[in-house]
Amino acid sequence: MKITAGLGSIDDYPRYVRAGADELFCGYVPFSWSEKYGTVLPLNRREVLNYNVQIGSFSELEILANMVQKYQKPVHLAFNSLYYRPEQYEEITQIIQQCRSIGFDSYILADPALLVYLRKEKIDCEVHLSGDLGTVNSAMTEVFAKEYPKRIIFQRKNTISEMRAVIRHITAQKEAARKEWTYPTEFEAFALNELCQFSGAFCNSLHCDEMGYLCRVPYCKKPMSLSESKLEKQEKNRPGENISISEWDSASELTNPVSEDGYLCGATGCGLCTLKQLSDAGITHLKLVGRGNYTDFMERDIRNLRRTLEILEDSSTEEEYIRAMKAELFPNGCSHMCYAR
Repeated sequence: MKITAGLGSIDDYPRYVRAGADELFCGYVPFSWSEKYGTVLPLNRREVLNYNVQIGSFSELEILANMVQKYQKPVHLAFNSLYYRPEQYEEITQIIQQCRSIGFDSYILADPALLVYLRKEKIDCEVHLSGDLGTVNSAMTEVFAKEYPKRIIFQRKNTISEMRAVIRHITAQKEAARKEWTYPTEFEAFALNELCQFSGAFCNSLHCDEMGYLCRVPYCKKPMSLSESKLEKQEKNRPGENISISEWDSASELTNPVSEDGYLCGATGCGLCTLKQLSDAGITHLKLVGRGNYTDFMERDIRNLRRTLEILEDSSTEEEYIRAMKAELFPNGCSHMCYAR
């Protein structure tokens, strides 16, 4: 499985590549777009100017293109808004064509109408269906197969069994040799950071400088009944998850897992325990979210995820993998902000 890391600034690209990222993704919002539409009609739902979340000028994009040529690690551009006004599709097409002219040919799209519009205009770029697209199931793959996307990015709320079912369905359709359709060949799942209580396709929060994000509002979840919840039962049945802290660390359960400099791998969302299951399900790429995150922490996240994949390769069973991974990466405990159960 390859690591796909979020990029918020062109200055971070060499560091993330050296840390072990196989590819990166970032947003590109020209200032002319922000000036014209503001934050209420976003290009990629990250209309932030106060800190590095995306590329804001074409000259920066040109510098990034030169870096990609040097390091040979691709960068995908995200156009993640759920929908656009009719007159904006032509503008977006012009932006994409401009980006393609300097070497960027892969795009993460959340709006189905934009994908259809691009194909209608004979824009033969590589398309990744965004994790904010909404429903991801076998029937959905039939709808989009005619628009030949290369990759499906599963949303945060997809279970591993759902991912496995979709990938098996696509594999079966390929074997049936339906030549008129082109099915995705790559599958991406969230692995680290930014676990959100909302489904991206149904989130109406504005991610901008003027307002706080709804996903950062404190919340809690608990079982609806007093009896043992289904979630608790699943937790007990996860291989390696019933290992007590005393088995893989001499510290007590009250030890603070956060390091002195404030770092904890997967502090806001973690799927490292499920990498064996994701690999077996057919996942080819792991998304490491982090546009706008502290650069040093992102670099450590990438190194930790790379090390985790090495541990996975050396482990013969899932339980062995989880034991070894937790012993090395989480000697004082983890965040318990689990992506999948």
